[in-house]
Amino acid sequence: MTDVQGWRKLLGVIAPSTNTTVQPDMERMRPEGVTNHFSRIFVEDPLALSNEDFIAGTTAIAENTMDAVRSVMTCRPDYLVLGMSAITFYGGVQGSVDFKQKVEAVAGVGASTGAESIAAALKAYGGIKTVSFVSPYYPVANAEVKRFLEESGFSVVRDTPLQCQRWTDIAKVTPDRLRDVIAYLDGPEVDAIVQVGTNLSMVSLAAEYEAKLSKPVIAINTATYWHALRACGIEDKVSGLGRLLEEL
Repeated sequence: MTDVQGWRKLLGVIAPSTNTTVQPDMERMRPEGVTNHFSRIFVEDPLALSNEDFIAGTTAIAENTMDAVRSVMTCRPDYLVLGMSAITFYGGVQGSVDFKQKVEAVAGVGASTGAESIAAALKAYGGIKTVSFVSPYYPVANAEVKRFLEESGFSVVRDTPLQCQRWTDIAKVTPDRLRDVIAYLDGPEVDAIVQVGTNLSMVSLAAEYEAKLSKPVIAINTATYWHALRACGIEDKVSGLGRLLEEL
């Protein structure tokens, strides 16, 4: 017997309790027969005014992640989609692997993280050597993203930390602000543009600019859900959200 709605796969989706973007984003990407089951990592909405504040906030997310994993596993999902990103980049490639292994050990099923999904997406496009990226983070976390990308084989040309002061402020960053950032990040020496920070709403804008610039523009929520689908053997193509889901 199979679940009558999730007859192909049940996906557990984990995100911070302050995050208002992951859930609607990933519902847009869901193929027929695949269902998303959301579990929230309890976290306060702190005021971050420094690198130290930001690290403290992301540490709280990391500390509470396993409770959210245990909670969602009660519905017996087949696979997990981790809709938080900063902590998946910390410690470079090995740190990312270690965090994923901890999650999978608790869950007893596989999981896709933001960091590994971005690296896999860049490699799936092929021929990408240089990247630039935007985040809602503070510079200390951007340094961790840069380290991860460079250890994964990509040169980082430039980056923008938006330094959002609250987790809920991240979802309030406007498309116009992001258009200005993309203009700064782009250039002939940049093979691909990446967005990290799962509460930053950039799925539609990334698809728009990918067509406009004729180069990969990758939103982390798209990459993570794509990675999860492909890991589960779901090869459906989803239109309107960029080449990852449409072609790869």
